[in-house]
Amino acid sequence: MQLNQLTVRPILKQEESQYRQRMESHHYLGAIPKIGETLWYVATYETQWVALISFSAAALKCADRDRWIGWRYRHQTGRLKLIANNSRFLILTEKQVNNLGSYILSRCLKRLSSDWMLKYRHPVLLVETFVDPQRFHGGVYRASNWQAIGSTKGFRRTTQGYSAQTEVRKLIFVKALHRRAQRVLSHPQLNPQFKLGEVKMNITADQMRSLPDFFNEIDDPRRTQGRRHRLSTVLGIATAAVLCGMRSYESISDWADSLTQTSRAHFRCRYDNGRYVVPSLSIFRNLLVRVDPSELELAFTAWNKAYAQDDSSLAIVGKVMCNAIDEKGRQTQIMSAVGHRTGICYAKKSRDVAGWKWL
Repeated sequence: MQLNQLTVRPILKQEESQYRQRMESHHYLGAIPKIGETLWYVATYETQWVALISFSAAALKCADRDRWIGWRYRHQTGRLKLIANNSRFLILTEKQVNNLGSYILSRCLKRLSSDWMLKYRHPVLLVETFVDPQRFHGGVYRASNWQAIGSTKGFRRTTQGYSAQTEVRKLIFVKALHRRAQRVLSHPQLNPQFKLGEVKMNITADQMRSLPDFFNEIDDPRRTQGRRHRLSTVLGIATAAVLCGMRSYESISDWADSLTQTSRAHFRCRYDNGRYVVPSLSIFRNLLVRVDPSELELAFTAWNKAYAQDDSSLAIVGKVMCNAIDEKGRQTQIMSAVGHRTGICYAKKSRDVAGWKWL
């Protein structure tokens, strides 16, 4: 077998059942379902299938990988799609061919990011894989210049989250497909060419618990009679939802509905009939349009400062207030100085008929 005569290409739609059957029959982990962003490849020699490779979504949690990248917890959700996981690699031929595995893997990685861009409209900057040390030592990956960066903790993904008992601690290998993959993924501001459309981030349990406290001093516009949810809880959940990328009342309500019972307890939701209950869509909509905007802004700034770190640079942002027009047709303009890392607004200045003034 001549390596330079091998072809590596994505599996065709009509070949997917055959791909699953062979993977189920010959791979020790069996076939993997096609969930989320996934690409399957086949390496062929003439008409013979020589190897099967699967790339799937990256692991949600991997401490050694996250430490190697150097990104912050809040950035992971919005950037995980820039990482792919080599979830299966199966050599079908029984013939011993020198460098076969590393050659096929290398050929596959050369086209992976462009194939991903074609199908999912964004590139892949980094590839990861997990190797069971009781079965393999990762020679194929080492020969292809993948980097061993640690090991997993041994927990396995389940439909409820993660398994309670640890299993085999697998070796973690990574391969950068972009020459500055670590820097791009860990930078406080993601390069615009790699942005995935919406803003996504994570907030920690401590941040969830603390959010309602920052809204305790805001006046509740509702009557005392009939209140079912604390104002601080409603505003805390809405703020967390916006931080995680939600932009409409409906999406905020959907995000709240998806919260686990533990997360609902962190936000101090109302406890009713043995369960924590989140506010409804109508409650979010009615309260968010009635609370005092200036009080909200003070609360947001206080929470941001509590979790912020020193900013090394500032962004100057200018906006024109469309409906703030004087009798001569001139519009009010606002200029703000915002920290790149923290998002804190350090200064705000407006210009109207009288000229620029500090707010």
